[in-house]
Order: sequence, then C-alpha cells, then structure tokens
Amino acid sequence: MRKALRWLGRATFGLLVVVITLYTLFPFYWAVVSSLKQGSALFEVEAWPRNPAWQNYVLVFTEQPFGRNLFNSVVVASTVVLISLFLAVTAAFALGRIRFFGRTPLMLMILAVSMFPQIAVLSGMFELVRWLGLYNTLPALTLSYLLFTLPFTVWVLTTFMRELPKELEEAAVMDGASPWVICMHVFLPLLKPALVTTGLLAFIAAWNEFLFALTFTLSQEARTVPVAIALMSGASQYELPWGLIMAASVIVTVPLIVLVLIFQRRIVSGLTAGAVKG
Repeated sequence: MRKALRWLGRATFGLLVVVITLYTLFPFYWAVVSSLKQGSALFEVEAWPRNPAWQNYVLVFTEQPFGRNLFNSVVVASTVVLISLFLAVTAAFALGRIRFFGRTPLMLMILAVSMFPQIAVLSGMFELVRWLGLYNTLPALTLSYLLFTLPFTVWVLTTFMRELPKELEEAAVMDGASPWVICMHVFLPLLKPALVTTGLLAFIAAWNEFLFALTFTLSQEARTVPVAIALMSGASQYELPWGLIMAASVIVTVPLIVLVLIFQRRIVSGLTAGAVKG
C-alpha cells in the first residue's frame, strides 16, 4: 500500500511538472511558429509551418530601424542596472549596517514607493522630463526606469547586507578601513550572488518596460524594442504584420533566456543566500 501511494505521489508530481513545463514553454513555441508564417498561413493551425518564412527575421531589420531599437534597449537597461546597483549597494550598507533614527520608516517608505503603479506617477514624471529637457532621449528612460528598479534593488540588497558577518566589519575597522573601503572592498565581493540576481531582475524589468518608453519617446530612433514592436504596421493601417511582430518578439526574448541560463547558478544562490540567517 505504501509503495502504491509513493508511486502515485511520484506520478502526480511528474505529471504536474510536465503540465507546468508545457504551460510555460507553449507561448514561446507558438511565437516561434507564428514568426515563420506569412499571410493566410497565420490562421492555419499546424505544429510547424510547411514553408517556413525565415525572411521575416530579415525583414524585421530591413523594414524599420529595429537594430537601433535593440541598441537603445541594451544601452538603457544596462545603464539602469549599473546605476541602480551602485546606488543600492551604498544605500544598503547604510540601511543594513548603520543604526540611525528613522531607519525602519525609511525602509517602509522605499518599499511603498516600489508598490506605486506607473500610471500614478506618469504625469509627474512627464513634467520632470520636459523640465529637464530630456524628452525623446535615452536619459529620460534611464531616469524614469530608476523609479521602479532602485527601490527593489535597495530593499533586496539591504536584506543581504544585514546577514553578512559582523566580525568582518569589526576586523576591517581595527585595520583602519573607512566605511567606503568596508563597503566596496570587504562586503561587495561577498554580495556577488545578490548583485547578479537583483541586477538581472532589474535588467529584465527595464528591458520589458513599455509605458514610460511609449510616453517619453517620440521618434523611431529613440524607441526601445517593446514600443517598436507595439507600433509595427503593415502595408496599410488595417493590416498587422503578425509574422514580423512574432519574429521581433522572439529576437528580444532570446537574449533574456541566454542571460538566465548563463547566470542560473548565481541566481539560485543569490535567491537562497538571504533566506538563512547566520
């Protein structure tokens, strides 16, 4: 009886894993299939196109400046990650290692800011971007993206910073190290898993952001890939080039998958490092 129940439990677990895997991978699979179709073939249901339209991946770059849009997304997302991590590490050191009045309310305020919906701050950010003269530029996107990446990175890195051994800090102080040296030369190397995890999550958030990118950019040369894909048009205003849209979606998804696969181990260690105290 026990063996039967054990076998049933394993079979149920295996079936659940298969269902979750199919549920997760099917949208990407269908995007790849749709990206290889043109015209009426898009409305045919088949496991793989009979005549794959590989030229869709070429047309994405030749019919519009999609390469420029990719470059914009890489520049903006990378800049946002670097600025967020630098500011978050210094803020996390102060919030996690230094006791001062109002630290807890400040942490709660940072958490509250990260919960604000983008639409709630859109008008204020638009006026700020116009006042700074950054409208239709990449710095406008960098500035606005920090609004949702910085609170998240500060909160997560503060949790990791609190778990670092106090003996390391005391030994560094005895050697005459300044707070800056302790933060950058003692603690920073120990935060690599956390930096990879938060940095990758911030990169994905900045890479996929749509609302700010749509609002703060006007020309095709300044747009990022989510906006460029959303505004793709066909030969007429009544036509949507679904094949090109799916091809562009696959192109911008592959780099994220590659990044996750490369840093998979560091991501797992970064997610679990702050879960156990001591």
